[in-house]
Amino acid sequence: MLRIENLSVHYGGIHALQGASFEVPEGKIVTLIGANGAGKSTSLKAIVGLVKPSSGSITLNGESLVNLATKDIVRRGVVLAPEGRRIFPNLTTEENLELGAFARSDKAGVQADKHKMFQLFPRLEERRKQKAGTMSGGEQQMLAVARALMSRPKLLMMDEPSLGLAPLIVKMIFDIVRTIAAEGTTILLVEQNAKAALEIADYGYVLETGRITMSGPGKELLANDGVRKAYLGEGL
Repeated sequence: MLRIENLSVHYGGIHALQGASFEVPEGKIVTLIGANGAGKSTSLKAIVGLVKPSSGSITLNGESLVNLATKDIVRRGVVLAPEGRRIFPNLTTEENLELGAFARSDKAGVQADKHKMFQLFPRLEERRKQKAGTMSGGEQQMLAVARALMSRPKLLMMDEPSLGLAPLIVKMIFDIVRTIAAEGTTILLVEQNAKAALEIADYGYVLETGRITMSGPGKELLANDGVRKAYLGEGL
């Protein structure tokens, strides 16, 4: 579905991605793990057109996404739920969801999907008329994911969905990711909680200083001694 080949990104003199290559097959959960500054978020931003690659290719079902505007990438079914949630704090939960469907013209479908989001995230239905900025961090993260899903993405990219959340809320978020994937949405997950990410991922890649250094099925990486020492805090 999504293929990244020899992708390089520079921020001024900083070489943030250095020839990274990975792929996300349709219907799978793929995760990128790595330390802060490894290039994980940069990868997602390059895919969705928020940063311009220095070189390399990004293709979705054989079509290049490089040089497309972000809105056109979204219309092709690639959506990012960004780090830090980036909800609209002065708008209600319901208004945030409706903005997630900005590229759609099927009003009946949008209403149906809004109802579906309230089924998937019951807490959001309770808060539907509440300003998003007054909600808890966990509720805002649920809203960020639900807003992204309102565009009916083929590929949902999630950047640090567990950041700053209590363990119980983290478990809830990852259970929802499983549900979304089981319903047919392809997931590319960037996550510092490597254990939680690898437990649900079909396949994972390890990014270190802009390079892919290791890859394999999620369960295999979870059992890898190097990964356990570097990212799971084990065997030290």
